[in-house]
Amino acid sequence: MARAPQNNPTPLLDASFGEPEAMAQVLDAHPDYRVLRRLQPKREFGLKRTGDVMKVIILDTETTGLDPAKDRIIELALLSVDVDVASGRPIQVQDVLDELEDPGIPIPAEATRVTGITDSMVAGKRLDEARVAEITRGAGLVIAHNARFDRGFVERRLPAFSELPWACSVAEIDWQSLGRGSAKLEFLAHELGWFYDAHRAEMDCHALLAVLSAPLPNYPDETALGRLLQAAQTTSYRVCATGAPFESKDLLRARGYRWDAERKVWHTQLSSAAALELEGGWLKAEVYKGRAARIEIERMTARERFSARGGDVQHMTL
Repeated sequence: MARAPQNNPTPLLDASFGEPEAMAQVLDAHPDYRVLRRLQPKREFGLKRTGDVMKVIILDTETTGLDPAKDRIIELALLSVDVDVASGRPIQVQDVLDELEDPGIPIPAEATRVTGITDSMVAGKRLDEARVAEITRGAGLVIAHNARFDRGFVERRLPAFSELPWACSVAEIDWQSLGRGSAKLEFLAHELGWFYDAHRAEMDCHALLAVLSAPLPNYPDETALGRLLQAAQTTSYRVCATGAPFESKDLLRARGYRWDAERKVWHTQLSSAAALELEGGWLKAEVYKGRAARIEIERMTARERFSARGGDVQHMTL
């Protein structure tokens, strides 16, 4: 008896065997599959110069550890990008730097495990400081994914970075409210369909630029890059709940305050003078229960944010 022909559930896969992109497109069209493609660094983004353009530096470091006071940079990468200010979209990557440096100490095994960088790779290497200065000259903003970490290391090694305004794509972007699931760079890239060789500085920079340039799910006409350009123009305020009663700790924690163990004070970050005024009212009513209090306010711009240097310290009487 002849056997009835069976339906082939994936005929296009057979027809396109050997053509990875064609197969990927078939899988992309199926509701049970999502395809990740290797992130391809771009230099041109197809956007014409029509208005104001800002030179932005995308920066990443790899280091021997987490403490800039004792650990050292072993890799520094910079992308110099022309960005259209109005749209928050990149126009062109003008320059790329990716250099290793001998830290003068053995690279810990954990750092090598994460980065793949070994003592032999960095032996005798040194950052080209003149080249770094050339690339960063005229920059309007430096962006890093966790700027508090990178800025501490970079300013210790290259003090000129302390004169530049910085932005942080972790602390200054509320990724979840914008439609993303996490602030982790690899996760953000995966959501957009890319994978890449993480924990090497240059590819981390290209991945960050790609993620920042993508339209936001909840705001498709905006990019995270554009939001960082706007944030860099604002003044923020670090509010210290000076002398807050011990019993208010749970209330402060629920409000988003963090405990500074060294200074023994609860503190939070606010993004505007209006928010500062509202916070003062909340503190007086809920924390100090109407009693007079004098709290410390640290005023910061993009030149001070995420650095070890303090901003302009003032006091507010409630």
